[in-house]
Amino acid sequence: MRVEDKIKAVDGDGIYPSSCGKMFIAGIDEAGRGPVIGPMVVALVLVDENGEFLLKRIGVKDSKTLSKMQRLRLSKSIQVICRQVIVEVVQPSEIDSAVYGRAAKNLNDLEARIAARLIDKITFTPCNVYVDSPDVNTIRYRNTIMKYLSRDDIEIIVENDADKTYPVVSAASIIAKVKRDSIIEELKKVYGDFGSGYPSDPKTRAFLRNIIKGRRIPPIVRRSWKTFRNIVKQKPSGYNVVI
Repeated sequence: MRVEDKIKAVDGDGIYPSSCGKMFIAGIDEAGRGPVIGPMVVALVLVDENGEFLLKRIGVKDSKTLSKMQRLRLSKSIQVICRQVIVEVVQPSEIDSAVYGRAAKNLNDLEARIAARLIDKITFTPCNVYVDSPDVNTIRYRNTIMKYLSRDDIEIIVENDADKTYPVVSAASIIAKVKRDSIIEELKKVYGDFGSGYPSDPKTRAFLRNIIKGRRIPPIVRRSWKTFRNIVKQKPSGYNVVI
């Protein structure tokens, strides 16, 4: 059965009519926190109780466990099911600023600020928001989000690996990953094939070495990443790299 047919079948059952209940559920997750090249994308998706059931029915799960085609197919259905889908793209320059402690205390602090911004845009209440925490100390991360929130009418639940536990967070991870993948494909049209963008990728490391030889670093590179800094240190003598 196609994903679209699954949605129609559940709607047709009348078990969870669209007006059922007053509680809304949202999930927040990111894609692209670790790469040395490209942006990070943070997504929030919001559903009602009917939508939560539908997300389970179509088989959403942690985006890292899905193929590219599965993510693309599911993302289209998620857009139909959800009441709200909000995405924020975080550019490498903003990430670098956070890592260096300029615009934010660190990367976790930046991500918490973005989560708060997304939550502030929620238009359906009452709502419980489930957040996948990048911090092992989930209480600390929740407190940081709360510090940046401008509202107090939403319950925030923060957990590690929430994308493996809550379908609504899995859906957010899929939306974020699909969006980032589309951005990466466009960047490759401009800058060439830099591989996955992750530090462990030989093609990515070769790309970094080549642009350093060109002495000017494009804005897609995270200059604060240790991988990049180490490659800069290995540059030939006499090379002045503009970073």
